[in-house]
Amino acid sequence: MVASAGTMESNDCLVTVRKQKGLTIKIESVVYAQFGKQIRRVIEETLRAKGIEDLYVLVEDKGALDYTIRARLHTAIERLGETDA
Repeated sequence: MVASAGTMESNDCLVTVRKQKGLTIKIESVVYAQFGKQIRRVIEETLRAKGIEDLYVLVEDKGALDYTIRARLHTAIERLGETDA
C-alpha cells in the first residue's frame, strides 16, 4: 500500500510513503543544493519522534518550509495506517 500527502505546487511538497523493511529516504527538491541536508534532518527527526524505522519515503519538494514537510509526512503516514501518527 502507498499513501501520499501534499501537492506539487510552489512552496509545497508531495510526500509518498510505503511500508518496507528498513528505512529509505529519497528527496527530489528544486532547492536540494541549498537545503537538502535540512530537509533530510526534518524527515529523520519526524520519523524518529514517531518511532518509525521501517518505511520508504519520497519527498518531491517545491520549496516547502520545515513545518510543511513535517505536516505532509505526518499526514501521509496517517493515511498509510500508522495509528500513532
